[in-house]
Amino acid sequence: MAGELPSAVLFACTQNVIRSVMAAAIMKHLYGQRSYIASCGVRPGNPDPFVATVMDEIGIDLGRHRPQSFEDLEDTSFDLVISLSPEAHHRALELTRTMAIEAEYWPTLDPSVTAGSREQILDSYREVRDQLMRRIRQRFGSISASGV
Repeated sequence: MAGELPSAVLFACTQNVIRSVMAAAIMKHLYGQRSYIASCGVRPGNPDPFVATVMDEIGIDLGRHRPQSFEDLEDTSFDLVISLSPEAHHRALELTRTMAIEAEYWPTLDPSVTAGSREQILDSYREVRDQLMRRIRQRFGSISASGV
């Protein structure tokens, strides 16, 4: 069942290079300017080229994304933080102690641990992308940025 769209959402994972990046980009694509959306990691990692590839397949450009940590955030006035890894969820719960923020945990596999051919690895990333798309639509509704 879809819930109300918060005014500010933070997606968090371990390094802010795969899961949180995908989730934030998908949410921005679906809901546009209706909500402030950001992403971060427990620690910043190096950009993952497989993420850009699978997001480009659905028309989402990640060219401007730069990995950042919780400490790097310019704004911490979020209504909701959605953590996608255990480490990030621990940090999200720490935020709830000092801020009026809601925390949700969406356990999401890390596709970077997938072994195999390039196509098998890309399939793993696509699976995570599609899972996040479904979960975001389920949680926030299916109205897109264009109102359709």
